[in-house]
Amino acid sequence: MDYLIETLAKRILGDIGWSSSPGSVMKKWREAFQISQGELARYLGITQSVIADYERGRRNPGVEFLRKYVRALIEIDASRGYKVINELLKGYTLMLPYIDDLGDFSVPVGVDEIVTAVNGFIPNSFIPEVKIYGWMVTDSVKAITSLKGMEFYQLLNFMIGRAVVFTNVSSGRSPMIALKIAPIKPPLVVFHRPVRLDPLALLLAEKDNIVIIVSTFTKAEDITKRIRSLAQSVKV
Repeated sequence: MDYLIETLAKRILGDIGWSSSPGSVMKKWREAFQISQGELARYLGITQSVIADYERGRRNPGVEFLRKYVRALIEIDASRGYKVINELLKGYTLMLPYIDDLGDFSVPVGVDEIVTAVNGFIPNSFIPEVKIYGWMVTDSVKAITSLKGMEFYQLLNFMIGRAVVFTNVSSGRSPMIALKIAPIKPPLVVFHRPVRLDPLALLLAEKDNIVIIVSTFTKAEDITKRIRSLAQSVKV
């Protein structure tokens, strides 16, 4: 649930920041969450007139204020039982059974840091210079056998710039074939303890400049714990 709320927060933040009239979009989202100017102002510890000035375009919001603004909308709704958030997240719920964990690093990390975190090794003949901005953990069998067409592409949207950890892997062949025909590809893939890494999987990865890491952890949960620990250690 946390990563979906984070994704929603980024969507709202981007919607405001991308607009040529951010104040009006701020008002749109405040009203969508059914929060009054007064309640929001009290939560943020500012006066109602400040909120009004932003919404009327008399003040230009900075990124830090917008983060606080969006966070306040979400936290107020959370205190009301996630009434609005649950509605807004319905578009993401299709992916819930296929994403075991998801997150972003506050600063990009290198391939070597991921290798250390997942206790892995790289079978690639070369390692492209890539930076990793986040991670996603998914069950390869569930994702590949259950998702169809555009549904799989929806899942791929979460992979942009992220290390994708495939659990329940036998050879790595199926995930790499699925990624081969996908328009969006992750820069790095982690396979959790494949019985035997298929040479075709490695070939397809190298053709698309995708780094493969084979994790030697016994339990898939250990990968998630270590990656989250890495995320904490690289905070700005």
